[in-house]
Parts: sequence; structure tokens; C-alpha cells
Amino acid sequence: MKDCTPKVNLGDRVNQANFSSVTEFVLLGFSNLGEIQLILFAVFLCLYLIILGGNLTVVTVIHLDRSLHVPMYFFLGILSISETCYTFVILPKMLLNLLSLLRTISFINCAIQMFFFFGFAVTNCMLLGVMGYDRYAAICHPLRYPILMRWQVCGQLAAACAAIGFLFSLTGSFLVFELPFCGPNKINHYFCDISPVIQLACTETYIHELVIFAGGVVGLMVPLTFICVSYGFIVHTILKIPSTDGKRKAFSTCASHLTVVIVHYGCASSVYLRPSTKFSSNKDRLVTVTYTVVTPLLNPMVYSLRNKDVQMAIRKVIARGRFYPKAL
Repeated sequence: MKDCTPKVNLGDRVNQANFSSVTEFVLLGFSNLGEIQLILFAVFLCLYLIILGGNLTVVTVIHLDRSLHVPMYFFLGILSISETCYTFVILPKMLLNLLSLLRTISFINCAIQMFFFFGFAVTNCMLLGVMGYDRYAAICHPLRYPILMRWQVCGQLAAACAAIGFLFSLTGSFLVFELPFCGPNKINHYFCDISPVIQLACTETYIHELVIFAGGVVGLMVPLTFICVSYGFIVHTILKIPSTDGKRKAFSTCASHLTVVIVHYGCASSVYLRPSTKFSSNKDRLVTVTYTVVTPLLNPMVYSLRNKDVQMAIRKVIARGRFYPKAL
């Protein structure tokens, strides 16, 4: 139950000395599930190891096999690295809390966790948008593809995704943690997410929530709109292909990307494209588990390891038994 400590107006910051400043938060997480937490620990640990193993395998194989040194797999590799960092920010702390009675996180560590989580999350959104453009260029402009997606452009696009992602994250994290926290400190979540944290502020947060909501709309809907437009042109081009095999091959190169897009944007939109006052702890925990645990599984398990080119490269590397470039 939310603490009834009276909130103060932004203009009353000078009187904050009358309140005790929060120095740490308590992550309630799954503490209400009792002994089930041990089962959750085992399940999440296995999933985390699969995420790490799958993504590291994908990155290693793409790095070693020169046949995969093309823009499509370059962005897959960047996405795998981002997904690995994305889960590292959340899952180790969550696993530790499932086994611990002391579920505290310091104020500064909470801010750092939020910053890096949303930095990598928005970066992933931007990368998925860039990957949609890559598929558009490959299918709709095959003759110009080497020019449109030359290595210099790929590097610039990847850097822009990261820069935009962490700029959004820096802005959002600053808006949250510049608020005064002087009363309740129990976060009804398993990590420092925006909605449950901002609800603990002891001042009016309407303007902050409005700005963060607007940022979420831009960060999610702009790349999603870009993906939809790209696939509109892709479908139009594929339908003009005379052979059935050609159509099937073209569609197969997009199926995995669309799967990741639907799950990632579907879950993220249901949580972040609404005001923080609509936060529902039980429902949001379930949804966030989907995009912090399940979605990172999609990249190595669905998007990459089921790809025939990646499978062939893995078999080649294993057969040679050498994991360094000279072997190739």
C-alpha cells in the first residue's frame, strides 16, 4: 500500500529539509510468492544462461566467419551485444533478490540501473528499425544495396542507434531522479522501472510523467512506424516477384525480424505507452518479464540460430575446432 506521506509542490523544494531523504530503495519483486521464488530462480537462471550462451555464440560466429560479414549479420551481432548488456543490467540483481531477504538497492545504483536499462532498450528499438531498413534496401533495391549499406553507413547507423538510445535514457532518468524522494522507498517491482519509482516521489509528477510519456511515444512509435513503412514497400516488391520460390525466400528473410518486432514492441507499448498513474504491479511484472527475459531469447534462438547461414557457420567453426580468424 502506498505511503500517505503528503506531497509537496515543486516550489517548496526549500522545505525538503523537513523530510528524510531516501538513500536506498527496497525491490519487492516476487517476495509475495513465498517458496515459489526458488522455482523462479531456477527458471530465470536457466533462461539467463541460455541468453548469454546464445548471444555470445552468435557474436563469435559472426566475427569469425567471413561469409557473415555483411550488413544483415553485422546488425544481428550488434543486437546480440546490446541484448547481452540489456539482460546483464536486470537479471543478476533479480536472481540475487530471489534468494535474499535483503532486497535493497542504493539510490545511485537504482538511477544507474534505470539509465542503462532504458539506454539499451531504446537502442534495441532503434536497431530493429535500422534492420527493417536493411531488409528494405536488400529486397527493394538489390543493385544499389552495396552502396546504400556500405560499411561506413552501417557503422554510423549503429552508433546513431546507441547515441539516441542513451540520450533518451539520460533525459528520462534525470527527470525521475531529480524529483525529491522523502517518504516510502519500497519499489513494487523487480528492478528500477520508471512507473513504480516515480510513484514514490513526494511531489507532483504530472509534468515529468507527461514528458517521459512523450519520449516513450517517440522512442517506440518512430522506429515502429519506420518498420511498418519499410515492410509496406517490401511486401509490394515481393508480390511482383514471379516465382513462388523467390517470394518464399524473400519472405523468410523477414519472418524472424517481424517476430522480434511484434513481441518487443507489443510488450513495451503495453507498459510505456500509458501514464505512470496506470501502473499495475502484478500485470506489469508479468509483461516486463516477457521483454526482459523472453524477448532477449528471440534474437539467438529464433532470429539467428535458426538462420541457415548462421547454422552452417556454426558447424564450420565447430568442425575446424578453432575459434580465431586465421582458421577461416
